Amino acid sequence: MPYVNIKITEEGPATAEQKARLIEGVTRLLQDVLGKNPQTTVVVIDEVPTDNWGIGGESITQRRLRSAPPRST
Repeated sequence: MPYVNIKITEEGPATAEQKARLIEGVTRLLQDVLGKNPQTTVVVIDEVPTDNWGIGGESITQRRLRSAPPRST
């Protein structure tokens, strides 16, 4: 029984349709490439707050703030 865990950031959250397409696509890929039974394939999508996702020692939230263009006043 394949188990796939997809983790994405919550920013601009994925729609229900997009998530359904991911689940369908990953399931089909496992069937096509590895011959796995789609009826026993489990796909879980976790949406993680950017404060809880870090790269290079800083959160995605901080990276986004640091790289954001300056605001006009």
